[in-house]
Amino acid sequence: MANVVVTGGYGFIGSHLVSALLDRGDSVTVFDFAKNTRDTSIDFDRHPNFRFVQGDVTDKAAVEQAMTPGVDTVFHLAAVVGVKNYMSNPLQVLDVNVIGTRNVLELAQRHGTRVLFSSTSEVFGKNPNPPFAEDDDRVVGSTRTARWSYSTSKAMAEHLVFAMHDSYGLPVTVVRYFNVYGPRQNPIFVISQSVHRILNGRQPLLYDSGDQSRCFTYVDDAIAGTLLAADSDAAIGEAFNIGSMTETTMRDAVDLAIKLASIDSVSSAEAVDTKASYGARYEDIPRRIPDSTKAQRELGWRLDVDVEEGIRRTIDWARANPWYLEGPAGN
Repeated sequence: MANVVVTGGYGFIGSHLVSALLDRGDSVTVFDFAKNTRDTSIDFDRHPNFRFVQGDVTDKAAVEQAMTPGVDTVFHLAAVVGVKNYMSNPLQVLDVNVIGTRNVLELAQRHGTRVLFSSTSEVFGKNPNPPFAEDDDRVVGSTRTARWSYSTSKAMAEHLVFAMHDSYGLPVTVVRYFNVYGPRQNPIFVISQSVHRILNGRQPLLYDSGDQSRCFTYVDDAIAGTLLAADSDAAIGEAFNIGSMTETTMRDAVDLAIKLASIDSVSSAEAVDTKASYGARYEDIPRRIPDSTKAQRELGWRLDVDVEEGIRRTIDWARANPWYLEGPAGN
């Protein structure tokens, strides 16, 4: 039984990770700014090996209440994500993603704790040459464009992670998620928002042409890759892309959600012009495709759930959890 900490453990990916860690018998401490009490599918408190510490990851003293001596691994997932957030409050994005990561790393170094850092496909920015291998170039836009605050903050956090490894030998691993989706996801992302709106009898939103493509990765597959990376000695000091290599356009993903939900009143999407909504502060990425062969080769990771099956599972979960369909889906 390992003694682990998960920052952001009540978030979307974090909660699935905590469930997997508890199921395999680990002792898990979640550090987060609040418990998720709405989601009735989360019941961590019933586990005798679960502990919750409330706090802000930018507050080092608060983080230290969770990251005590004897912690084997910290899974650092706490972050501010989503277009809506990095358009409306880029300063918070930068503070949480950079300062929070520095706090976790310094405490990990003090206690000899291994670090699994969750990063993002966003670090590659608008590199025009997908698929992206782990060490491919970052290509980002102007610092006046708020859209790049998230990409830059996560890249800076990665620099901190690798600097601590290079300077102090801290055992670290980076996993970069590519468009993870599934049950519990905040309905501000392509698939989760589409499912939320369709099951409420509303048209899903399709941004701009809909020809932009992504590689959607079901959350169970992302968690499997995360655990493999955290448990592998060969992964120390390395980064891994964790993502499907199957390219799907936004239009196809939304149309698939409409088809699988089979709601008579919803047969098409509502077009959204991002320039009208966000102006020059937002810039979209036409294609984002990982090269995940390193994770396959070195970790033995495989994608088990294709996008059709994943959307079907997400719809089934949402129907079984009516609380999730309450309230509006954000942009």
